[in-house]
Amino acid sequence: MARIRVLVVDDHRIFAESLAAALAAEPDVDVSAAGSGPAALRALERAAAEGRGYDVLLVDAELGARTGGGELPAVPAPRPEEPAAVDGIALVAGVRAARPAVRSVVLAEKDDPRAAARALQAGAWGWVAKDCSLQRLLSVIRGVLRDETHLPPALLTGVLRELTTARKHRTESERLVESLTPREREVLRCMVAGLGRKAVAERLFLSPHTVRTHMQNVLGKLGVHSTLAAVALARRAGVGPVGPEAGPSGRDVVERGGQLAQ
Repeated sequence: MARIRVLVVDDHRIFAESLAAALAAEPDVDVSAAGSGPAALRALERAAAEGRGYDVLLVDAELGARTGGGELPAVPAPRPEEPAAVDGIALVAGVRAARPAVRSVVLAEKDDPRAAARALQAGAWGWVAKDCSLQRLLSVIRGVLRDETHLPPALLTGVLRELTTARKHRTESERLVESLTPREREVLRCMVAGLGRKAVAERLFLSPHTVRTHMQNVLGKLGVHSTLAAVALARRAGVGPVGPEAGPSGRDVVERGGQLAQ
């Protein structure tokens, strides 16, 4: 019998232990639990190195949001390259990028179309209520391994609306970015990378005054009033930062009263 390896990721001890025990009673399921995003990433890494990677990740939608009693015991401090904390959606996105064969399913305490849409965009294959029956959850686990996407029927309309709205915003953002000149797009990519005016000038071999003019033109064409808003719009349009060759001269963007700082 082919066995399904499941990793439960939840920082609530009682729920995680109860769910793991229920799944472990199934003859074709092997299950482990992790109490945080970094712990889950380490578990995935170890399993892959041992040649027995996980098939399905069950991720708490509120991972990392709880405080107080009830959490799983503290895990060892993450390595320097690992984040100190990873929320549920970020974990789903990271797993999708690093281990696309793993199917992520988000477990939620309440129906939330916006959060469910974000989860799907991040790479989740399902959104399931935490109080659903064990048979329902097993059906979802087996279904996602057949490349099925699972959503509660009551959420479907809301999720489709959220995805359509997100696509509309992205399309509008792309149109605005396309209105920029090639040089202005270069400047925008530097802004996305967090470079200040002087660092952009060094990167593009321009004078700070010229860079300031380009930045003001970018803000005007994008219809925003701050660098941070321009960066948010650029990210929606899929604009990435300049490469690492920008070097150590880069620094965080600083704004004072909505104006570009020196």
